Amino acid sequence: MYTLLIVVVGIERLVELVVSRRNAAWAFAHGGAEFGRGHYPVMVVLHAALLAGCLIEVWAAPRAFIPRLGWPMLAVVVASQALRWWCIGTLGPRWNTRVIVIPQADLVRAGPYRWLHHPNYVAVIAEGLALPLVHSAWMTAVGFGVANAVLLVVRIRVENTALGYA
Repeated sequence: MYTLLIVVVGIERLVELVVSRRNAAWAFAHGGAEFGRGHYPVMVVLHAALLAGCLIEVWAAPRAFIPRLGWPMLAVVVASQALRWWCIGTLGPRWNTRVIVIPQADLVRAGPYRWLHHPNYVAVIAEGLALPLVHSAWMTAVGFGVANAVLLVVRIRVENTALGYA
């Protein structure tokens, strides 16, 4: 069942990429400018490695499903997906996996953006830690958590600068 969960999350990521490409085309057609292009390939590799790491660790180092850990972590994964799609829905065509800013566009202050500048990253952090822990893949959770923290420092600086927060 864990393999199926990882496959479903992988399919969800592919759907995100389709939405992102469509939204990028829209943003560029509306004068959008891309920022921080250099870190994007690292982000793609890191997120693919999260999914691969979840499977490899569970298959290679038999990790037990611990119900008291696995079920709450599954709930966190589901909640993080809900938050992510709330962000996507709130931003509409302005949501993207890249940092593309449309000049003169007002900042979005609706949905989860009422409370946080970057709520999508709350979802990324929560999912990145919880998804491996659904099946006790603690090495993947720690490895992704550390690598993702480093990446998010760069990513959030880029976004803050592009959006005029910094």
